[in-house]
Amino acid sequence: MTEPAAIHPPGCWPPGPPAPINGWGLLRQMSKDMPATLVRWARQYGDLVHLRIWPEHQIVVTNPTLARQLLVDHHDDLVRWRRAMKVFEAAHGHSVLVVEGESWRDKRRALQPAFAPQPVQAFVPTIAETCATALARWPAQARHWPIEEALTELTMDIILKMMFSSPLGEGGAAASQAVRDVGEALNAEFFWPVSLPDWLPWKRRKRRGMVLLDQLIGGHLRQRLALAPADWPDDLLTRLLRLHLEDPSNWPLGAVHDECRTAFLAGHETTAATMTWWAWSMASNPEAQARAAAECATLAGAPPGAADLRRLPWLSQTLQESMRLYPSAPILFTRRSVRPITLGGWQFPARTLFLLPLGLIQQDPRWFPEPERFDPARFDRARIDPQRAEAGTAGPDRVSSGEPGQGARPERQAPRGSWLPFGAGPRVCLGQHLAMAEMTVIAAMLLQRFRLIRPADQPAPRPRLQITMRPQTPLVLTIERAA
Repeated sequence: MTEPAAIHPPGCWPPGPPAPINGWGLLRQMSKDMPATLVRWARQYGDLVHLRIWPEHQIVVTNPTLARQLLVDHHDDLVRWRRAMKVFEAAHGHSVLVVEGESWRDKRRALQPAFAPQPVQAFVPTIAETCATALARWPAQARHWPIEEALTELTMDIILKMMFSSPLGEGGAAASQAVRDVGEALNAEFFWPVSLPDWLPWKRRKRRGMVLLDQLIGGHLRQRLALAPADWPDDLLTRLLRLHLEDPSNWPLGAVHDECRTAFLAGHETTAATMTWWAWSMASNPEAQARAAAECATLAGAPPGAADLRRLPWLSQTLQESMRLYPSAPILFTRRSVRPITLGGWQFPARTLFLLPLGLIQQDPRWFPEPERFDPARFDRARIDPQRAEAGTAGPDRVSSGEPGQGARPERQAPRGSWLPFGAGPRVCLGQHLAMAEMTVIAAMLLQRFRLIRPADQPAPRPRLQITMRPQTPLVLTIERAA
């Protein structure tokens, strides 16, 4: 793609907040409430905000077109910020989430077939069976049901079944607590100038969490290796071990272990966060919930199969709109340029950092009128420009911003890059198709069985960013058995 002519000379930077002394005060502001801080700066300084945090120059990109240019057109000019990746290595090792360059390309190329749309369909029966077992344990009616805790336990059980063909078991509460402890520790370290050793006394919870997670994954790995390969079940661990058998030098058992950790941590946490916010959105919008439940009723009480997922367009739109309002990962990994980049008329030197707050982009009123309103009709496929839809993603990244029933306002198309909950470009989320299939099955089976109701005394939950975005206090809803 040909870059537009630069209108600012090299050495000039976009406007941004003042940064006295070393600018580390800006880091303190972001650590307290990063999404709100970025919203404030974007409103004050525009689509490109310059942060001078010694020794770095960082650019916050809140324009969807420019964000997509970075992720797609400038992919080869960027690497993820090494500081963030160093923090993540503690939990993810050298998995595909962390590595760069040829190592990343090799891992991505090897893993991609297992997460393509067709192979993902093989997991739908496992998801449905696990979901049915979990929902059978829910009460027929509960005024204050811990929906967030229940959905987190369900998604953890599902990822364990898909990875290891094994249920969660009695260690579920401990594993869930370990994930929270590790996540809190990693989130805090993002805002430290340097990482301190994990043996320090105040990092005890992180150490214990990592030990428990390694024991969980290592135990399943040893159990699988004790079986003859012909007896291995068709799950994610088997698919990884086949890579080990075919190419042990590039896929040693340590690499298999690292990919399992990433699949477990990312595979259940982001899904649990998304389903929590979707449940809140349904409870707060009973008409949208009733329409989704009626659509699910066409399955006649049967669990959805892979072929049924496309027969639930409104349900899918409720998930997409929930991900617009409450993306589980509202800020993508910071990128660093390895060579000069021209973006939006500015010439940025090599080593510039770029921060992409997709949560802010997805709630910009320029692309989404009344951005805080829950409106699944924004994702009506009949209103998406088919020539501009992103190929190969699990959902549209160009959606209608018109409002149904308001003919006086001309409908317009939001630009590409305005909806990116899975990212974009070569590093688009590897598990996006699996995540959408899992969430659609869970949502459909839940609405086949229950109505979600917002308790009268329940205020709107306040989002809190802790690696993923969750309610600040655990979400509680009223549930009633569906007629």
